[in-house]
Amino acid sequence: MQKETNRFLWTWGFTTSAENWNGRLAMLGFFFTLLIELITGKGILHFLGFI
Repeated sequence: MQKETNRFLWTWGFTTSAENWNGRLAMLGFFFTLLIELITGKGILHFLGFI
């Protein structure tokens, strides 16, 4: 019988849970980058003042 694990519980190391959180945070970063570009009409580097 398999032991049930909670996918939403934070555990350290290379685990399925860590990969799920990494994917979620990457999607949020991508979404907010697109949102900033749509609102300001500038790219992220212009918005942050690098260019």
